Amino acid sequence: MKRVLSFVVILAMVFGFAAFQCSSTEITSAKLYIQQKNMQKAKESLEKEVSKNPKSDEGYYLLGYVLGEQGNIKDMISNFEKSLAISPKFAKDIENSRKYYWQESFNKGVGMFNKGTKAANPDSGKVFYDRAIESFNNSILCEPDSAGTYKNLAFAYMSAGKKDNAIEPLQKIIKLENSVDAYIMLGELYFEKGNVLLDKYSTSKDKNDSLNAIKEYGKTITLLEEGRKVHGDNSDLLMILSNAYINSNKLDVAMDAFASGVKKDPNNKYYRYNYGVLLLGANKFEEAVEQFNKAIEIDPAYSNASYNLGVTYLKWGTSLREKSIEKNEDDKTYLEKFKLALDPLKKYLEINKEDFKIWDFLGKVYANLGMTKESQESFDKADQFRK
Repeated sequence: MKRVLSFVVILAMVFGFAAFQCSSTEITSAKLYIQQKNMQKAKESLEKEVSKNPKSDEGYYLLGYVLGEQGNIKDMISNFEKSLAISPKFAKDIENSRKYYWQESFNKGVGMFNKGTKAANPDSGKVFYDRAIESFNNSILCEPDSAGTYKNLAFAYMSAGKKDNAIEPLQKIIKLENSVDAYIMLGELYFEKGNVLLDKYSTSKDKNDSLNAIKEYGKTITLLEEGRKVHGDNSDLLMILSNAYINSNKLDVAMDAFASGVKKDPNNKYYRYNYGVLLLGANKFEEAVEQFNKAIEIDPAYSNASYNLGVTYLKWGTSLREKSIEKNEDDKTYLEKFKLALDPLKKYLEINKEDFKIWDFLGKVYANLGMTKESQESFDKADQFRK
């Protein structure tokens, strides 16, 4: 889903000169050039001023102002800091300038980002996203503690396909305001990096790929366990956390943690659900069924719990069928589990009617049960919503 960012209201930039102030020739000339909008000449005069007089607080302030007008935010900030290091005389003017250029750069970034989302092709989109990234970084130079700017910068990096670059701004957001969204986004980034490395290992068989995948899952777990202390009932956070435990082969640790959560807060549907996911991952089907049923009992509209309850019965039935084949027995017990999968899957589809993948899945379940008519109807639904 394409994201559209919002603009902020820009304050007017007001610049004035104190009357009857004694100034050097260079500063007097620079002020005149500024009034004439000849910023390059003003810059040259002010560079002469600060070269001749390294203690010129006004010279550095004015040079910063001119550089801001020229779009050189980095050097603008540097000269403002030099002015403040000499005296606080221009502190208010500098504060106003920083606010103005923060907002101007922020809005420019938003405009570029939104153009990127509407671009006709990926290459054009990338150009706009890169410009948005530059503008948001300029905005951060002006206001280093603006969490909203870091958030937009992270979105721009991710949209530009530079996910690793999004890590630092997301870490900054967490430091500034403990945002649950930042925990989730950063957790997803670490988790996805782990998945890529694990997929690579499946073909390369290089132990380093496996070890590096485990490291990324470890980062996910460390981060989200920290986030869980603040946002413990967030379903998305808990889901990524439980999946990271599963993929890093730490099921026992995870199950202990979520079992403790269930014991502490038995009416928390998210703890119930995620504990069920972990039990399912460990093929503890009966225990998983109990947790999913409890989650549904707490919230009958909890469609993910219904879906996973159906999946649990299917995996349970498949496991029983495989054991029957292995022992060369004609045991049809597994069909009972397949039948039990039907109601929760249908309940899920009552809420998610256009999920063609689950209609297709349901069709296969009916087919295994020999229910030809119902199977075909489900496949027809899958085809209907697939288009």
